[in-house]
Amino acid sequence: MSAEPSGPHRQPTPPSGVPRGRLRLGPAEAAIFETFVVPRYLSLFGELALEMMAESEEAQIAHLYCRTGYPDRGIALRMPGAHVVGVDASKAALELARAKASTMPGMVSDYRLLEELPTTLPASAFSHALTLHPLANPDERAKVLTEFARVLAPHGQALVAMPLRGSFQELADLLREYALKFDDPEVGRAVEEASLVRPTVEMFGAEFEEAGFDFVDVSLRPTTLGFQSGRDFFEDPVARLLILPEAQLNLKLADPDKAFNYVREAIDKYWSDGTFELTVNVGCATGRRLP
Repeated sequence: MSAEPSGPHRQPTPPSGVPRGRLRLGPAEAAIFETFVVPRYLSLFGELALEMMAESEEAQIAHLYCRTGYPDRGIALRMPGAHVVGVDASKAALELARAKASTMPGMVSDYRLLEELPTTLPASAFSHALTLHPLANPDERAKVLTEFARVLAPHGQALVAMPLRGSFQELADLLREYALKFDDPEVGRAVEEASLVRPTVEMFGAEFEEAGFDFVDVSLRPTTLGFQSGRDFFEDPVARLLILPEAQLNLKLADPDKAFNYVREAIDKYWSDGTFELTVNVGCATGRRLP
């Protein structure tokens, strides 16, 4: 049986002005994100970040790209009295974050609409700055770290949790197979270039140091995500809202449909009697702002 594509499969298109890879969540997508993506996937990054977060009295936390407000309630449980300020480009996600916060007595939070960096948050005002699963592009990470250095008070802690190099390698291998089978050098080059976008542990730490942070530490926690079929993978909210849009962003292909249809059918062929497991190298880097 050939794993050749049989029909189109298109990913959602972000609104004009929003980078592919960071979709602006509408009301339905925000609910799906909170219900399915947070517990199955984003929690992998949030739990590691919470473990590495230094406790502080009267903590002031800036949460960049906070989406539906995870793991803000976990922060409030760990540090009662903490004030969380979350910013995101999605009004629907922010509304859900506010609704969640209102159900937790004593939680102090403020959720604001973010259109672009730098934010309007005050400089040198926060004890912690956090983001989960930012875009893999190095320029995007540099902007995030620059903003963290601006808003953090002296000795404040920055935390960034994201998939590191080697994540989603099974997807990359199937795209390489497609490029070889159909003699498509454009896809082959795109996969090799995209494989270098995510940082290694050493690169991740070096980026923090270059941004002016001290006492830098990086933790790595490899894991896998399981999918029962190609259709299960492409329709899973984790893939549909995070993994696939960013993969397309990193690949920079004008028309990725044929290659991704091949991936879908190849999963069905090769893992017909088992589970397709996708590698996720969960990483979190932390550093302190120099006085």
